Amino acid sequence: MSLLNTKKFPGELKTMSYREMEELAAEIREVLIGTVSHTGGHLASNLGVVELTIAMHCCFDSPADRFVFDVGHQAYTHKILTGRLDKFDTLRREGGISGFCRPNESPHDIFSTGHAGASVSAALGLIEGERIKGGGKGYTVAVVGDGAFTGGMIYEALNNNNSRRGSRLIVVINENEMSISKNVGALAQYLADIRAKPAYHKFKADTETALRKIPIMGKAAARGASKIKSTIKNWMYSSTWFEDMGFRYIGPIDGHNLPTLVRAFQSAKWLGRPVVIHIHTTKGKGYHPAEESPSVFHGIGRFDLETGEPLPCDTDYSAAFGAKLCELAARNANVCAITAAMSLGTGLTEFSQRFPGRFFDVGIAEQHAAAFAGGLAKDGMIPVFAVYSTFLQRCYDQIWHDVALQGQKVIFAVDRAGFVGGDGESHQGLYDVSMLSGVPGLEIYVPSSYAELEHMLEYAVLEAKAPVCIRYPRGCEDKLPADFMPSGGAWDSYGESGAAITLVTYGRLFAQAVQALELLKKQGTSIRIIKLNRILPVDFFAIQAAAQSQRVFFFEEGVRAGGVGERFGAALLELGWRGEYKITAVPDGFVPQASVESLLARYSLDAAGMQLTMCLHS
Repeated sequence: MSLLNTKKFPGELKTMSYREMEELAAEIREVLIGTVSHTGGHLASNLGVVELTIAMHCCFDSPADRFVFDVGHQAYTHKILTGRLDKFDTLRREGGISGFCRPNESPHDIFSTGHAGASVSAALGLIEGERIKGGGKGYTVAVVGDGAFTGGMIYEALNNNNSRRGSRLIVVINENEMSISKNVGALAQYLADIRAKPAYHKFKADTETALRKIPIMGKAAARGASKIKSTIKNWMYSSTWFEDMGFRYIGPIDGHNLPTLVRAFQSAKWLGRPVVIHIHTTKGKGYHPAEESPSVFHGIGRFDLETGEPLPCDTDYSAAFGAKLCELAARNANVCAITAAMSLGTGLTEFSQRFPGRFFDVGIAEQHAAAFAGGLAKDGMIPVFAVYSTFLQRCYDQIWHDVALQGQKVIFAVDRAGFVGGDGESHQGLYDVSMLSGVPGLEIYVPSSYAELEHMLEYAVLEAKAPVCIRYPRGCEDKLPADFMPSGGAWDSYGESGAAITLVTYGRLFAQAVQALELLKKQGTSIRIIKLNRILPVDFFAIQAAAQSQRVFFFEEGVRAGGVGERFGAALLELGWRGEYKITAVPDGFVPQASVESLLARYSLDAAGMQLTMCLHS
């Protein structure tokens, strides 16, 4: 009989045998694989932390003890063990449970997560807040992947740790690809296993106490013993960096061995001070296709359960970008590509293989990537930084200070712009335009097709003299009308040039606008569409063309505040235009998970919504 359906979790984990826990781990993996094959999601990382999560819930009392999952995309087992098994088939779907930690979903989700590197900082804040209030009895466990150590925020947080206050902070470093501390031979592993046992730490403390009680020579003896221990440890391990930062270090240990994991957590609790537990896991554990190709199954759409083959998915804008950049790199030896641990997702895999000397994966370090690109540009290179819109937010200061202020020609290829669907609030690409609109000298282009993307990228690489941003959505290009002939300029016009109503938009909403035009035409209403290809700066002649109409409707797949619609409306008023102007955009706030089609309809940005909006205000 299924343990998942007969036990009450997480409480009954504490009464289960290790054999039962192993059976539970197998059941959870079946649920993970079966569910993600239908919903898509982050599979490989979740399969790798099943035993870790079971051990955490066995040793701690959530939510009194707080778990902060870095990024949060590896918290599926945590969700299953905290009362969300019956809803797990709604993962990443509209109205369902999130693929990340969300406090409004469960009290066991302490922090809303989505971006790497923030967990230790948040955990320290939780601990200090509890201390100030006079609490401090609970433990706070931050689970961090080794990939987060390619960025700087983790180091800032570890450096800020104050071990003198005896904080109950436990940092779990889940190493599944990159080595953090060197494990030298079987003897080092043997000593690591011993260090994971509570008896080791109790014996160590009792010995130090006994030595200190020896008259006259006691303290000196204790210091000598400690120095000898440190010398031996430094010889056995490549670094005591964590202990130099005020942490006790346990590991490296097998992250799939439940008894070892439980002993490590018990040791950490007994110490009552900041502890780093370093575990080693296998991404995709228990599902052969994911173990063989963990990068493919890191974040995957729907796939065939039997073969592991991804079902047809919409990732073609990224592929079109990658193919065109390879073509440009073959023509110009100065073209370089930069990614922040997203070479597959941004379409740069072929570039990395064909031009390895000009390809740079800087890890999860977007701030460094932008400043690094500025340095490349200063030395005559043409750097193209491919980054998801949601992660572009992390390097605003570098875009402003190290690129624009320096006048460096850096090209930002902003993938996943606009609605992204199942990843939800933390990943919607709705904020980059507002964020970038105040950067002096930056040009922003938005294609509505692969051909336009290729044209804009070619212009940016071969002709532009200043920093350029090209933003495009996740998914395939939409079908455009056969009679639409793009000019290659800053804007295009489609429909009745003398119409009393003008619809202004950009990007993939142009296809929706064309459909709205056809719907309105059937009702006897003629409109003109102004399609902006460059949204910053907005072309004066596009504004002048819109001013010829009595009513102007602006539709924008982004937040209204600071968006192009506000800028366009202000420019119309400055011309002395006194017609009716309406902006339809995403209201200020965060947008939950749902399909792109559903979100376009919800915010009246699809063809039907555009038609209705224009009818109601005409």
